[in-house]
Amino acid sequence: MFIVLLKFSDNKGQAGEFMEGHNEWIKRGFDDDVFLLVGSLQPGLGGGIVAHNTSLIDLQTRVSDDPFVTQKVVSAEILEITPAKSDERLQFLVD
Repeated sequence: MFIVLLKFSDNKGQAGEFMEGHNEWIKRGFDDDVFLLVGSLQPGLGGGIVAHNTSLIDLQTRVSDDPFVTQKVVSAEILEITPAKSDERLQFLVD
């Protein structure tokens, strides 16, 4: 399981220009059963993604295809978590 942090860079003002492509990229992540949750980092720091069902290498490739990343609107950091225990509703992440 992975946490992806997309933190705004000095190019934050260009976000609107690439928002449509970024939203399409997010949709592909959900369609491919990789993204579980996407949301904003508060207060207005960027975005965060919970991802699973992928390898680190494949996720790095996916993240590098985000228009926000390619256009340097955000910098990306990927954290890998090896789940050991969870609420029963999230047990699929441990199995």
